[in-house]
Amino acid sequence: MPEPNEQSTALIRSLPVLLALLDGEGRFLDVTDEWERRMGYSRDDLRGRRPDDLATPPSATRIREELLPRFRRTGRLEHVPVEFFTRDGRALALLATTVAVYAPDGSSLRYSVSLFEEPSDRERLERRYLDLYESTPAMLHTIDPEGRITAVSNHWLAKLGYQRNEVIGRSILEFISDESRGPLMDGRLREFISRGDVQNVPRQMVAKNGDVIDVLLSARAERNEQDEVIRLLVASKDVTERNRAEARLREAYGEIARLKEELERERDYLREEVNVSMNFGRIVGGSPALAAMMARIEAVAATPASVLIVGETGSGKELVAHAIHVRSQRANGPLVKVNCAAIPDELFESEFFGHVRGAFTGAHRDRVGRFELADGGTIFLDEVGEIPLSLQGKLLRVLQEREFERVGDDRTRKVDVRVIAATNKDLEKAVEAGEFREDLYYRLGVFPVQVPPLRKRGEDVVQLAQHFLGQVSRQFGRPVPQLTGDQVEALRRYDWPGNVRELKNVIERAVILSRGDKLRLDLSLPEAGALPAPAAPPASGPGPLPAPDILTEAAMRELQRRNLVAALEAAGWRISGKGGAAERLGIRPTTLADRMRSLGIERPPRKR
Repeated sequence: MPEPNEQSTALIRSLPVLLALLDGEGRFLDVTDEWERRMGYSRDDLRGRRPDDLATPPSATRIREELLPRFRRTGRLEHVPVEFFTRDGRALALLATTVAVYAPDGSSLRYSVSLFEEPSDRERLERRYLDLYESTPAMLHTIDPEGRITAVSNHWLAKLGYQRNEVIGRSILEFISDESRGPLMDGRLREFISRGDVQNVPRQMVAKNGDVIDVLLSARAERNEQDEVIRLLVASKDVTERNRAEARLREAYGEIARLKEELERERDYLREEVNVSMNFGRIVGGSPALAAMMARIEAVAATPASVLIVGETGSGKELVAHAIHVRSQRANGPLVKVNCAAIPDELFESEFFGHVRGAFTGAHRDRVGRFELADGGTIFLDEVGEIPLSLQGKLLRVLQEREFERVGDDRTRKVDVRVIAATNKDLEKAVEAGEFREDLYYRLGVFPVQVPPLRKRGEDVVQLAQHFLGQVSRQFGRPVPQLTGDQVEALRRYDWPGNVRELKNVIERAVILSRGDKLRLDLSLPEAGALPAPAAPPASGPGPLPAPDILTEAAMRELQRRNLVAALEAAGWRISGKGGAAERLGIRPTTLADRMRSLGIERPPRKR
């Protein structure tokens, strides 16, 4: 369109419509005679002024924040509602259609032409609807088929922190997160719009300050006669706090499950400790050999040094480890035992250091290793000579650097653990044979403690026998029998190849086989077979059970079974509580329950 000249100006002024020419800055250049008549302003009154200078306050704000930004982006406005004050102060509602005229090279806006019409009743209703739309307390926005925003509610603007002039005409893709934007790129936004109505589609909006807002998006499409979407009305529900609360709840449940699992593992691990049956660190005896060992325990216990306990099978190495732990500064921490001889080679690393879910077949969840479990306390590596050579280097690392990784995990974990190891092997020979790392041997053996075998402990045999006799008798609910002189001599003469463990087993068998206060050591100790049998009780009392000179294990189990059943029947099959079978036998209810399971004892069905 050429520049207005004198002839065209006269023609424009004579048009029977409300029409105005505006310069590139949006100021009035000229108006039609009809404009002057209806509005009451002369051309001189208007020259240099802008349309928003004449508008009502709400309309002036709308022109500045919404219409002008849209016009600058698109170069056209069609039937947009405006409201102007006439010269005499009346408010006149109009619909404006504005077209931009650019320089021939398209580089700048030369002027624009605005045509104003009085709205019909329908258009007045649409304007009323738009006012209600903008003021409704909900997150609403409307987009055209290309995804450009044509309207937004005030609540939408407040949620995202924008002004209306900053969003009208821009693509909705500019206001959603990268994660939500990806599936709508490369023309797929138009496809999404063309599908029309949707319900509760999750999206992430991005506020002006960068905050991400989780929303559930629902939309209703407005279509033309060809069933094409001409606009999409979108409502969004802010679910950010709800999603975060759900995430925190899931995290809390996961943490509870993880802690529960760790506590269960800790319970299982700590059951392997030296416990009540080992007298919580009480070492019985006063022989010179034992006194020398105790002196070494007292010397090393309070230090952080690693200890290597060496001794024959059954000599009490676990008890020594416990004695060192309870005398150390770590006594309030855990004492975790690892029986290295009982772990399959392929599971050593997992047992020691733990693993993460999926690290290997069967690893369905994370697992805490025993070194991590012993953090702040002591780990007792029993039968340390059985550790595979391939794992000894990793064990050396955790001893030297106090760090490790779980199987299948890249995260390095720190640990503070004192190591006490025990073996019945000659580790020096194992080093010479290439079966045990020399550096690990010296690291473990900073302070060796030799546990003397029972045969070298002199009178300790009798003291231990009397100790076990009282302990076992109370557990079985029996009177404590006295050792005779012949029995003491038999205990002294025997070589005890099984050491303290064998002595305890002998005493336990003797108590099981005894009746009354006469100890049948002659039936439980191989070397005591020549001992005279104790005198039988008077005929008026219950007679002893006939027994062969030597009972088989099966016969001994049957005797123990009969004894437990008798106690249960006497207690009316009540295990715990006052007068229960456990109290009658002098043992814990849990111990009785374990023995019942082991011996296959079940309560008979109750009679109806």
